[in-house]
Order: sequence, then C-alpha cells, then structure tokens
Amino acid sequence: MWKRITAVGLALGLAVTAGACSSSGGKKAEEDSAAVTAGKANTPAITIAMVTHAAPGDTFWDIIRKGAESAAAKDNVTLKYSSDPTSANQANLIQSAIDSKVDGIAVTLPDPPALIPVVKKAIAAGIPVIAFNAGITSFEQSGALAYFGSDESVAGEAAGARAKQDGAKHVLCVVQEQGQVQLEARCDGVQKGFGGQYDKIYVNGRDEPSVQTTIAAKLQQDKSIDMVITLGAPFALRAIQSVKDSGSSAKVATFDFNPQIPAQIKSGALQWAIDQQPFLQGYSAIDGIWLYKTNGNILGGGKPTLTGPYLVDKANVDFVGKFAAAGTR
Repeated sequence: MWKRITAVGLALGLAVTAGACSSSGGKKAEEDSAAVTAGKANTPAITIAMVTHAAPGDTFWDIIRKGAESAAAKDNVTLKYSSDPTSANQANLIQSAIDSKVDGIAVTLPDPPALIPVVKKAIAAGIPVIAFNAGITSFEQSGALAYFGSDESVAGEAAGARAKQDGAKHVLCVVQEQGQVQLEARCDGVQKGFGGQYDKIYVNGRDEPSVQTTIAAKLQQDKSIDMVITLGAPFALRAIQSVKDSGSSAKVATFDFNPQIPAQIKSGALQWAIDQQPFLQGYSAIDGIWLYKTNGNILGGGKPTLTGPYLVDKANVDFVGKFAAAGTR
C-alpha cells in the first residue's frame, strides 16, 4: 500500500514541482518559476472562492495558497481566499461566498457535520464545489465534485511503520487542533502502523510557546518516550526544542513540510517528514473547478485524487529542499 500511494504522490508532485523554484535562485530558478504558471487561458474570467480552516501564522497554508494563486493566474481566475480555524466561522465564510455569487468554491472539510450543510447550500445555488486537504471520507456526502489531498489514515500508517522500522519503542503523537478529522486520522494511523506503546496529547496549536512547554512536560513525565511525531511542520520545530528542554533522548518526526524542515533533516534533528504536497492541493482545487466550468471535466472519477503521502528523509531531502526554499513545498 505504501509503495502504491507513494508512487501516486510522487507522480503528482513531480508534475508540479519540476518548475517550482523562485527567482531567488537566479535565471534558472526564474525560468522554473514561470513554468508553474506557463501560459494563460483565454477562457472567460471567473471568480473562485477558496475557504480553509487555516490558523493564523501556520505556514503550511501559505503553500496551499501559492498553489491556488498559480492555478488562478494560469486559468484567468480571480481568487478570493479566506480562512478561519473555527467551524462556525468557516461556515459563515462559505455562506458569504455563496451570497457574493462566485463561480466556484474550493473548501476544506475538517468538521463535516458543521460544514456539509452550507456546502450543500452552495451546490443548490448552482455553485460547483471541490473539497481538498480535509474531508476525504465525507466529500461525497457533501456533494462536492472531487477531492484533492492525502489519505491521512494511510499516511499515518506509513508514519507508524517508519517509526517501527527506525527502532522506536514508545511513540508520542501530538495533535495541535482537537476535533479535526484529518488530524485524528493521522494519529490513529500512526498507532495502527506502529503497533507498539503509544500515547497521544493535545496541544494548543495557536500558541506555539505552549506547544513547546506541553511536549517538554510530557517528555519529563515519561522518559520511555523515544519518538515524538507532530502533525505539522511548525510544531516539529517546537518539539525539537522540547526534547532539548526536557533532557530527553527522543527523536522527532513530523507530517507536513515548510522551508525550515530540510535543514533539520540534514542535521539529524528531525528524522523525516511526510509531505502531503499542499501546493498541489491548492493548485488542483482551483484548476479542477476551472476544468469543470470550461469543459465539464471532473477529476478523480468520484474518488479522491491523492497528493500524498510523500516521505522525505536524508535520501531525498536535497531534491525536495530546493523547492521548499522557494516556498512551494
């Protein structure tokens, strides 16, 4: 299963990241950056709203937004991006997009019971909806045309299996937002794939200093924990410091990626990261709506289109790292 999913994620990722460097890398990087949005559609201009559950300051969502902006630039789309980590406010943002009569909505579904009713309102109003990033098990129920993202249960199992392969005996899984289905699926998958002693703690992902102290306190309390797995790149950086603060010898690994991660993997402070390729999620969600509006196409055949998991460790971090430096991984 791991090989199959990795192949899917890699194939999709290469299609986008082959040209994902920024101008900071010189002429070649400028050419590569232009390749991400090469050409521009001559189709009629449309407006698409993207509504996510991003928390303020979480750099993961910057990468999703860059992907969406790249597709919008190519597709002659006006992109209206908004976000809120609370389900009620996210639902209100979707309703605002409906009221403004946008041509399409790309949305995350971290809390399906709270968000599916308003997604159905959008569809009833004749607005096509594509789900991405969160809601892989519920997007069909919502009526969304397609889904782009990682199967978090499979990704979690892969992480657990890798922790076991690395020789871990006691894993701690750190959840930064309680109640979000995709995060719970990750930790559940870790437990299943690992099969050994396992704990889970909840931290306040909107207060990173408290994340660091909470993890450190847990490591001080239980010296048998020898691997910490975080569910987001910023929290991995905090966990690395928590290990130092607590005097623990635990190793750290994470889900997701940002420009700071490659250096941590190279130094050995971070063992590996499982990337769900957020640039690809944002890009595909906008491009998918454009394809539907301009040519009636629906990607995925009613099933999720997977963008990950894609595991990054010392073996491939140099390749991925150059794209991370450009802010697209």
